Amino acid sequence: MPPVLQAVQPQGVEPVPEVLAPPVPEGELTELEARRIDLWWSGVMVGSLGLVFALLAVFGGVAVPVLLALSGAYIFNPMVTSLEKRGLDRTLGTTLVFTAGTLLLAGAVLYLIPVFRDEALKLPDFFSRASTQVVPRVEALLGRSVPDLVRQRTAELGQQASDLVQSAGPAAARLLAAFAGNTARFVATLLGLAVVPVLAFFFLQDYPRLMGRVRDLLPRRAVGLVGRRFAEVDEVLSAFVRGQLTVGALLSVIYAAGLSAARIDMAIVIGVIAGFGNMVPYLGTGVGILLSLVGVMLSWQGPWQIGMVVGTFVVGQMLEGFVITPRIVGEKVGLAPVAIIIAILAFGELFGFVGILLAVPVAAILKVVLRVVVQRYQRTSLYTGEARAP
Repeated sequence: MPPVLQAVQPQGVEPVPEVLAPPVPEGELTELEARRIDLWWSGVMVGSLGLVFALLAVFGGVAVPVLLALSGAYIFNPMVTSLEKRGLDRTLGTTLVFTAGTLLLAGAVLYLIPVFRDEALKLPDFFSRASTQVVPRVEALLGRSVPDLVRQRTAELGQQASDLVQSAGPAAARLLAAFAGNTARFVATLLGLAVVPVLAFFFLQDYPRLMGRVRDLLPRRAVGLVGRRFAEVDEVLSAFVRGQLTVGALLSVIYAAGLSAARIDMAIVIGVIAGFGNMVPYLGTGVGILLSLVGVMLSWQGPWQIGMVVGTFVVGQMLEGFVITPRIVGEKVGLAPVAIIIAILAFGELFGFVGILLAVPVAAILKVVLRVVVQRYQRTSLYTGEARAP
């Protein structure tokens, strides 16, 4: 009988444990350890943001679908987690959420595309009539003539806007034809868009496992504090992304319905612009009111239209402040309006359209990073003026 080989544990060598050591509670960290962990985390977060923009610049065709899929998984994860807590298998919950989201998106697209197409066909006439009819109506309301320079500039702007809209369709068609002519790029883009739902599904299904893997890679003494920092980022980011998307969609419906009842041209387009424009504070409401007043002047049927427009925006703002935000979205600490505007302008200038899309998530992360660094600085002897112990 041949000899049987047996594995022998070497003397003096401890076996590798299969279970990770338990994380150290945050309260047991010294101030010096907590400061080092926070500064290390802040540096990693800033470096990761730089890496993301570098990958977008170099491998945009691959990085963009992955980022879109991760964003979708992040947005829908609370719904799947809620279903999972109620006893539903995560794979089945992911399938249900994706099916419902797909049907809702398909229905919205099938409804909105014809609507926006019809509205787009009215745009040249809308701007043309605005350039010739708005000034006379303003003069009638004011009871006095406006300067000739204002009348001339208004007519020029209206004509230019009308010409721009009329040329936008053929220009977009030529751009699409030129893009489609580059077969490799066209196929890569189609594949990239097609793979986004697939990646998002798997990311969403494995979301807890992915987060668990990341958590397992952290040093045991840093797990508690780093986990809290990521929770702060999630709180700030979700308050804006999930909250503002919900608010924008509801306000768009409210504004579009109210302006349609007022029989204003371009009511749906104006409602969507005002609703989702609310993501940039004050901009959406201001632009929506201005466009609505122009629409009232172009489709004047009586003073009741002005009352309808004012009532629509007043009701929308009251519902947003007293019902939608506190009861549906929830009162959360988000980003300050000034921070959002500055972030969008800065990242749009630096990185173009992709920078605009990433401005809010990046601003949320940088807000937490800055807050952490300031907190740690305010606990140093340099700030407090206390002498160090010998």
